[in-house]
Amino acid sequence: MDLTLILGPMKSGKSFDLISHFAPLQYTDISFGLFQSARNQRDASIFSRTGSSLAATKLSSLAPLLEQQYEIIGIDEVHMFAPEEAEIVNTLINRGVQVVASGLDMDYRGKLMPTIQRLLELGPAVVRYRRAVCEVCRRPNATHTQVYRGTQPLVEGAPPVLPEDGTYVYKPVCRQCFVQKSLGFMLFEDASAEEGASPPSAGLGAATLTFGSRSG
Repeated sequence: MDLTLILGPMKSGKSFDLISHFAPLQYTDISFGLFQSARNQRDASIFSRTGSSLAATKLSSLAPLLEQQYEIIGIDEVHMFAPEEAEIVNTLINRGVQVVASGLDMDYRGKLMPTIQRLLELGPAVVRYRRAVCEVCRRPNATHTQVYRGTQPLVEGAPPVLPEDGTYVYKPVCRQCFVQKSLGFMLFEDASAEEGASPPSAGLGAATLTFGSRSG
């Protein structure tokens, strides 16, 4: 069959979209399975903030799916699987299995997730990009997931797996409110270091971080 990807930032309704796709299948004779990464310790099932949920099997790898005979497979938090797992998805769709997967498309730096990149390279039939409400300007056009440590946005140095102990907070934000490392300043900083000069002192937004306008 083919591949459908449901992508977007935190709180954009990706899991709800996935649940909406699979919930009616419970009343059909279509064989299907729902799975999510074992790295997801936050939820015991596929859970939407709307309150709806569906049971799912946690897997460390998608390889066991090659031994099953499903017509449709749903994968939640697909970005948490290793990039190499995209080859398993490719094998499944070449066998005629329909795969519907949801997950974050970008990391906290605004970079495309490696696993998502590999899945996009498979040429999915459908890619649905969801948007959330920006938790900075409150407009319904959030495209990124900002990670905060305390009150400060994290732009580099995050651990591979963020602990779920309250140290870090995730917030959906729009492009204008998204804070990321400023490449332009990094280049200036390197050039200044070579000349023995110090970069100019400035506030947080003008130095190592780039803040966009909150007008949109």
